Parts: sequence; structure tokens; C-alpha cells
Amino acid sequence: MAKDALDPTGVIAESFKIEGIGPEDCRGIFLDWALKMPVDADNAALIGQLLARHANEPQDHPMIAVLKDALQPMDRPRRRGGYRSRPREN
Repeated sequence: MAKDALDPTGVIAESFKIEGIGPEDCRGIFLDWALKMPVDADNAALIGQLLARHANEPQDHPMIAVLKDALQPMDRPRRRGGYRSRPREN
């Protein structure tokens, strides 16, 4: 069997075959997939290819939602603590 560079372990494809799978399970499967991808991989491009590959799957499947969520840009981290967040006397 030829190894699939897009889904080497087949976990994404398998997730579409599991009846009653929930969003939590799909997030775990996605994390497993992401951790197995090369560090220098263009994840957005790979996720786009996965979405294209599974375009015929039901669009309300939780894995489709997880893949689409993964394409959303992350918010810039904001400072939440430290001395700058505390009131000071001038």
C-alpha cells in the first residue's frame, strides 16, 4: 500500500467512517494528524487539500468543522499580567 503524504496514517479519512463521532474526537484525531506532519510543512495548504479531498463528505460532519476551524487565523497573544498590568503611583 502506497503511503499517502497528505494523511500518512489515514486518521483523517478514518474519522469520516466512524458513526456518531463527535467534535471532541475529531479534534483529538486532528491533533494526532498535525503532530505527525513535518515541522516545515505548510499546514494551511495541507488542510485545504484535505478539505478538497473530502468535499463529498457531509458538510455537517464534525471533522469538516475542525478542518475549517484550523484554517482560521489565530489571535495575536496579548499580555495579561506582569508589572505593566498593575496600577502604579506616579
